[in-house]
Amino acid sequence: MFTRRQLMAGVALSAAVPMRARAAAPIKVGLIVPLSGGAGRQGQDVANAVQSMATLINDAGGVLGRPLELLVRDDESTPAIGVAKANELASAGVAVVLEGWNSPVTLAMQPILARADVLDITMISKADPILASAANPLAIRLNSANAEDATVIASYLKSRMASGRLVFVTENDAYGNGAQHGIEEEIKRAGLSYDIAKTLKFPFPQTDFRVEVTTIHDAKPDAVIAIDANEGAGLPAFLQQYAQAKVGAPLICTVGTVSPSVIETAGAAANGLISADIYFPAAEPFASNSENKRFIAEMQKQFKTTPDKYMALGAASLEVWAKAVAKVGSLDRKAVAGAIRGHEIPGTIFGDVRFSANGQMAHHYAIFTVQDEKIVVQN
Repeated sequence: MFTRRQLMAGVALSAAVPMRARAAAPIKVGLIVPLSGGAGRQGQDVANAVQSMATLINDAGGVLGRPLELLVRDDESTPAIGVAKANELASAGVAVVLEGWNSPVTLAMQPILARADVLDITMISKADPILASAANPLAIRLNSANAEDATVIASYLKSRMASGRLVFVTENDAYGNGAQHGIEEEIKRAGLSYDIAKTLKFPFPQTDFRVEVTTIHDAKPDAVIAIDANEGAGLPAFLQQYAQAKVGAPLICTVGTVSPSVIETAGAAANGLISADIYFPAAEPFASNSENKRFIAEMQKQFKTTPDKYMALGAASLEVWAKAVAKVGSLDRKAVAGAIRGHEIPGTIFGDVRFSANGQMAHHYAIFTVQDEKIVVQN
């Protein structure tokens, strides 16, 4: 595992490579994730996953016959810090930047990287404007988008109840507000008759939800929708405080926010929640995917862990970029983006993946619940 000193200092990190690739100058790959604060643990996990994929690529001869060298930076979940790190990596001569845990940070970095003519691939951030902004006309994202996720949540609600009282507990930023708006719009499209009893907004770093939980209890909702991307601290704290208050209403967490680390931290308080996601390493179609199995083996070898969805998205971002570079035979930003946007990339951790013309990778979703502190896939 990367040491904290290495990660925080942003030291260049090279995976072991064969001698034939060592002779060539390395290709610098930038990685910007939170390595400290509430999302620091998850960001470090993503950095480890990208390093594992770099090892696999380098062991196979690198990219264009050159080894990959990772330059890792901490955005501290802060837009201004992210901008500074994006400028730093552009000056360091990186060929691509893999970024994105917090949507506000991604949105702030996009124009910086575009102006520097550096290809920018968003691994995780979900806000819909990431693919719609004129500031980055070659945007690419691997994680599912808010708009897609909203359809899944509305579909789940429709399958359980056609009407009722809802309470939203929403992260007050581009991600959270966009997610709630999308869910409300999809509920209307589905013809469901829901009363939004309360919308409770909170900042990303918040970990004390006692006031919000009391308000939820008093509102007597039929279901609660939690939109919290602070998987390292905020969401586990909310789950624990929600369980302690014995609200009783079913808790639905938005797509992609409930990682194994959230359940590990929240403990029994996570039992019973409902969510959905796009990657489960031991479930099909991933369990029989040779690329996924190779990636899992490397993660276990280097870091003694089984990857979650966030780690898989980080590794797949590097894998997709490397395959596109090999296809066009060039590091040119426009050529590489053109080989991804609107095209299929075969043989990845996620299988043969298709990107829409706007750069969004397509996904298949599965609903899951948590039982005995373990994820149980429902479909």
